[in-house]
Amino acid sequence: MSDRPLTAGEKALWQKVIETVEPLDQARVSRVKALPVAKKLPEVRGPITAATFGGAPSKAVPLRDQVAVPEKAGLDGHWDRRLNKGVVQPDVTIDLHGYTLSSAHGRLDSALELSIAAGHRAILLITGKARSEEQRRREGGRGAIRAAISDWLAASRHASHIAAVRRAHPRHGGAGALYIILRRRR
Repeated sequence: MSDRPLTAGEKALWQKVIETVEPLDQARVSRVKALPVAKKLPEVRGPITAATFGGAPSKAVPLRDQVAVPEKAGLDGHWDRRLNKGVVQPDVTIDLHGYTLSSAHGRLDSALELSIAAGHRAILLITGKARSEEQRRREGGRGAIRAAISDWLAASRHASHIAAVRRAHPRHGGAGALYIILRRRR
């Protein structure tokens, strides 16, 4: 709050609030105070780097060694059923709306790096749909970023960490979004 004094009307309103409030039940307050508190994470000092999140980033894959990320492989039936029903809760959402192609590629790469370091399994990648009917015809119903995503993921230094890429359920964006499922750490 600011340091300005209350006006006469604000003082009168505050007095009414004070008069209508009942004190908390002390037994309930003591039960809440007795609940265990989560450990506080260590404070990070200095610049935040990849080392802060578990190590140096992996090296880029040479072009001759790159393999496309399969659209329909890498997951068991349980994952596929959960994705098709839309019950998977993504650990993180990456929204690429408003980015240029180059800035979207950089954003995706850095977000993948942080998600892998944090141990996330499911990422919701929002790419958006094509803007106009002409653009949909020209790019096969996809926007420019959406059209480039599969190439970016296949050429990514994080390609070995990606188990599968699936179209998102309508509740998470449908045709304008993708699920990226990361491999479990061993």
